[in-house]
Amino acid sequence: MLAGTDGVALRPPPEPDILSSVTVRMYSTSWCSDCWRAKAFLRQHGIAFEEIDIERNDDAAQLVTRHNDGRRSVPTFDIDGKFYGNPRIPVLAGILGVAI
Repeated sequence: MLAGTDGVALRPPPEPDILSSVTVRMYSTSWCSDCWRAKAFLRQHGIAFEEIDIERNDDAAQLVTRHNDGRRSVPTFDIDGKFYGNPRIPVLAGILGVAI
């Protein structure tokens, strides 16, 4: 793994079909503009993801709070079991190994 400027481990560029094996869960709300941009980015790059609305799921809201130092920060991503709170699109791309 490579290290990004934010100290986040970055994946090397993916080979074909590598991203299809990555599990991506996005914890979001309906009103979050960062969530809208993140969803558009994932769709644009053909990355499958599960979206979980923390306003409709109390367990998910608690999970997000636990992984973000007590804050309900969205979007929060669970990527293959590792959590990232509201990463900027370039950071998210690096985590996923997507060139932008």
